[in-house]
Amino acid sequence: MKSYIKEYFAKMNIEINDKKAEQFITYKDMLKEWNKVMNLTGITEDREVVIKHFGDSVSLLSAADFEGKSVIDVGTGAGFPGLPLKIACPSIELTLLDALRKRLDFLKAVCDKTGTEAELVHGRAEDTAKDGSYREKFDIAVSRAVAELNILAEMDMPFVKKGGLMLALKGPGAYDEAKRAENAVRTLGGEIREIRKIILPETELEHTVIIIEKIGETPREYPRRFKKMERAPL
Repeated sequence: MKSYIKEYFAKMNIEINDKKAEQFITYKDMLKEWNKVMNLTGITEDREVVIKHFGDSVSLLSAADFEGKSVIDVGTGAGFPGLPLKIACPSIELTLLDALRKRLDFLKAVCDKTGTEAELVHGRAEDTAKDGSYREKFDIAVSRAVAELNILAEMDMPFVKKGGLMLALKGPGAYDEAKRAENAVRTLGGEIREIRKIILPETELEHTVIIIEKIGETPREYPRRFKKMERAPL
């Protein structure tokens, strides 16, 4: 498995040494073990985890410069994409945000076992983004499979400092989502810069990343309560 991980990432032009490969193996094994008692993933076959979780997550390295950047993963779930990004690029200053304590317990266990440093924050995005310690403090906000972009932007953009980026991992519907989210992104102080296709080796799945630049401050009234975001998206 160590050789497979290194070879797979090499196909993505990402160099993974033995230590990083071992960290990914530990993460994979813990994901499968904890998944027996809590719902973390429907993907449990070893190579599928490498491709669809780890590979998909680290593909973001091709979309922005993460070296030394402060990164928040909003709605991180089982740690994707934030934790694989941190393992692949250790200079990242990583914050993992999730509303479910049990998922953060799992992530703390993974971080401890793999020797990975990350700040774990228990809270909802709409509450944490109002906290001055986190609002507009990050170079990059990332999210994967959290919500439609017009809602996700309201959750993520308040965390990003001016000049920073929001990166959303999406599927083939990304172009339509981006169109529907144009007003939301503009209202929140952002601008969609690019929608980039991502090719994952050994898969025919169409992956995309929506790249949004923060060009102005997010108005203080955002984010709203989640139910209000759902009822009346920007």
